[in-house]
Amino acid sequence: MPASKKAPAPRVLWKGAISFGLVHIPVALYAATVDHGIDFDWLDKRTMDPVGYKRINKKTGKDIAREQIVKGIEYEDGQYVVLSDEEIAQAYPRTTQTVEIQTFVPADSIPFVYLERPYYVAPINRGGKVYALLRETLQRTGRIGVARVVIQTRQHLAALIPVGPGLVLNLLRWGADIRPWKDLPLPAEDAKKAGLTEKELKMARELVEDMSSAWNADAFQDSFKDEILHLVDKKVEAGETESVTKQEPVEEATGRSSAKIVDLTELLQRSLRKGGRAAAGKAAEKAEEDETPPSKKKGASRKTAAGHAPRKRPAARKTSRRKAA
Repeated sequence: MPASKKAPAPRVLWKGAISFGLVHIPVALYAATVDHGIDFDWLDKRTMDPVGYKRINKKTGKDIAREQIVKGIEYEDGQYVVLSDEEIAQAYPRTTQTVEIQTFVPADSIPFVYLERPYYVAPINRGGKVYALLRETLQRTGRIGVARVVIQTRQHLAALIPVGPGLVLNLLRWGADIRPWKDLPLPAEDAKKAGLTEKELKMARELVEDMSSAWNADAFQDSFKDEILHLVDKKVEAGETESVTKQEPVEEATGRSSAKIVDLTELLQRSLRKGGRAAAGKAAEKAEEDETPPSKKKGASRKTAAGHAPRKRPAARKTSRRKAA
């Protein structure tokens, strides 16, 4: 295998600001994880051409043209509601480029099951001092921020967590996405009712303490990936390789945002006088106005992502099951 190349510089995935009270911290998001799993590409055995997914009618097995495909939601068994692209576009949340903190909660109050995907948060546009203030305050109070953020037209619940020298924005699963415990065959929470004796508990505790150590992520390796890469090395050395035409990568445009930095002490005092949550909403609206070009401000607030005025939403029908088709 060729020698590994120098890792590329971190790429900005999103630009915006953290907002709480009247405080506005310009930041950028960076990927906090990297996928080292094995990616098996599909190839045509005869020509070694890449093989992609096809749009096929599951009933007839025939190919479907893109223009013949519509989106539907199954509200009952076999019964669908078809939605147009315009209707779906109008339902997208308004993009404000803001991590809008709703509240601060104790750092250990969010269960691990809610954590979904982490991002590193770094300050931009002279926002370092305010960034450091928020990081230090969260560390000293033992709190984390619970926020809403829109990334690529999708609204997320997120936790803003101080970690070492920086802040991590960890996307959270919505409460409705977490299944309850009640349907699982779990033993009683009370140790005695679960049939445990003090002797068993003491021995189990001693075993856990004996096996305990400091956390070290580098001590754990993906054995499957290592075995596959070992096989790849052997085949490369034996000359058992095939040439495949590479597809040209598509560059993705990154968002841009700007923010005005004013006196920090004044913002904090004003936020405390007006009340944090009420001021946060006004700050988010102000940030959105600052980012909107003057030529588009008049009347732009009533436009949606599709360029249409918002429609009055009909009363939602209660359904027993909703599944995207």
